[in-house]
Amino acid sequence: MSDSILVTRDGALARVTFNRPASLNAMGFEMGRRWRDVAHELTSDDSVGAVILDAAGPAFCAGGDVLEMATSGASGADVTGAAHTIHDGIRTFVESDKPIVAAVQGAVAGGGLGLMLTADYIVASEQSRFVSKYANIGLTPDLGVSTLLPAAVGQRRALQLLLQDLTIDAETALDWGLVTEVVPSAEVAPRAEAVARFWLDNATGAFGQAKRLVRTGGGRSFAENLDDEAASIGARFDTDDARARVAAFAAASAKSRS
Repeated sequence: MSDSILVTRDGALARVTFNRPASLNAMGFEMGRRWRDVAHELTSDDSVGAVILDAAGPAFCAGGDVLEMATSGASGADVTGAAHTIHDGIRTFVESDKPIVAAVQGAVAGGGLGLMLTADYIVASEQSRFVSKYANIGLTPDLGVSTLLPAAVGQRRALQLLLQDLTIDAETALDWGLVTEVVPSAEVAPRAEAVARFWLDNATGAFGQAKRLVRTGGGRSFAENLDDEAASIGARFDTDDARARVAAFAAASAKSRS
């Protein structure tokens, strides 16, 4: 089993850790295949209720492994194939009903932005920095960046980041909506775990379906989204968890009115 991405479990909590710190967790060909396989493994496992995405070392992810691309004799077709593989993993995580929180430290560059935005909730360190750098090496966005970045920060700011040699700090990323929270470095890991534990300690299935509805809605018509909402809320209402929570809410409401 590859150690480029580590997967650990603590009950219903799965932790996915980028584990190439010497390469700033840049995603090479083998790591991309591992990412895809991990995504399919965890999203198809009914015992997984939430996922933490984090990274070993001083950086979260430097994007694609440009050094490997340059020295391996890879062709454009090889790069396209690798992108498709990584995209498979991104799409699988984004469209799943597994809520994901990212714990982000250090640099996030290029395709690392797309991998980070795979998460539904992002806790970033005060020392985090975010940059595109695609055009600096003559390449174009991949790993979902052209879609996930404008969805997070808006088209104008996405273009500002992609079309200028611009690095933004954590506070700017928070102001733009690129990340959800900014905390001191020492608090990133415990805060991300607290977010995941909140999901697991409450209506896990409902959180997962809410995430799925929001993350998949942009690619469908309004009517299709309404149909999905109607089917999802009905399916949740028939679960034991929801029935118990609805009954408790109704009892509390009745008591407050009496």
